[in-house]
Amino acid sequence: MRKLKRLRVIFLLLIAAIVMGSPFFWMAISSLKPNAELFTWPPTFIPHHLTLDHYTTALTTRGFERYFLNSAVVSLISMAFNLVFCSLAGYAFARLDFPLKNFLFLLLLSTMMIPVQVTLIPTFLMVKSFPLAGGNNIFGQGGTGLLNTYAGLVVPHIMSVFGVFIMRQFYMQFPRELSEAARIDGAREISIFTRIFLPLGKPAMSALAIFTFTQAWDDFLWPLVVTSDRNMRTLQLGLEVFKNRYTADWGPLMAATTVSILPVILIFVVFQRYFTDTALSSGIK
Repeated sequence: MRKLKRLRVIFLLLIAAIVMGSPFFWMAISSLKPNAELFTWPPTFIPHHLTLDHYTTALTTRGFERYFLNSAVVSLISMAFNLVFCSLAGYAFARLDFPLKNFLFLLLLSTMMIPVQVTLIPTFLMVKSFPLAGGNNIFGQGGTGLLNTYAGLVVPHIMSVFGVFIMRQFYMQFPRELSEAARIDGAREISIFTRIFLPLGKPAMSALAIFTFTQAWDDFLWPLVVTSDRNMRTLQLGLEVFKNRYTADWGPLMAATTVSILPVILIFVVFQRYFTDTALSSGIK
């Protein structure tokens, strides 16, 4: 009975994987098809003639390398900022005692219910009116501020509330004896964090790294609002060069989209080995 139940679960998970993965499979296969096979009916799931012409066209399209570089820079900087700030904030809410701690944490979590569209205009005005940047005076007037800059693209991704929640919940599961033993030995709070909790927090930080990198890499709306210079566009905006008003160049578009998901897969492969939780007892030897 137990084996039958397990087989049923595996079968359902397999069906879900096929449904979720089929668009990616079709995208990758379409990028290898010649134009003559892209719109044939019935569709060909395995191309009769493989071609890399679409990849050549996509990678040599004007600006594609720049768009890829911009996305990589913004995503890596956003990931680094999140790992630092979210881990520090999560540790503070989990292990330190200060007035109104629980109230402030609930207040922070409540901001997750605010739609991105609500904060879009205020964030744009803050970026545009940033003092002493982009020709602005000390009052944030007279120039463009952080528009069309890497700093402006990174601003909404500096720290995520979800990341603080992940790190807080992870640090809360460690026993009090870890920090108490370190305090008895004379360690300061920053030493306790960097030498004990930060190494043990690799699983949660790996998940946070994947989440924040993917979020920044896939962001379309904010780069669309904050950039008007073609040289500062990110890859998600750059994919629009393969479209026009009435149709799209589907072959190169599928090839460029396939290339665009490779960094996300690479980040996942790099950090996945830390997903297994570190045994809590290993720090109490």
